[in-house]
Amino acid sequence: MARKPRDYDAELQTLMAKAKKVKTQKTTQLGELVQVVGADVLSFEALTGALLAALEQSKKQPEAVARWTERGQAFFQQGAKRGKTAAPGDSAGGDTGNNSPAPAPGRAAQ
Repeated sequence: MARKPRDYDAELQTLMAKAKKVKTQKTTQLGELVQVVGADVLSFEALTGALLAALEQSKKQPEAVARWTERGQAFFQQGAKRGKTAAPGDSAGGDTGNNSPAPAPGRAAQ
């Protein structure tokens, strides 16, 4: 009995579509994060400058990332304690107009 040949092109197309979907979800989640922390009041230039400064500082002072991580975890835990764990757009019944904290990128709400 002969084996059915694999359609590598179709598999590659499927993987590329999945990768595009994940990238889109990440971009959306980062935008939601900017809104949740209130950084959307800054101009794009100011927000870009702040992110670039943070990136430079993270390279010079790796311990800063640990402090930022703790602060970020505390931010999301405070939201969970207030009962606001649903991120905008979540199917958990979250109101998209509120400022409830979203899970950190790549993490579930705690």
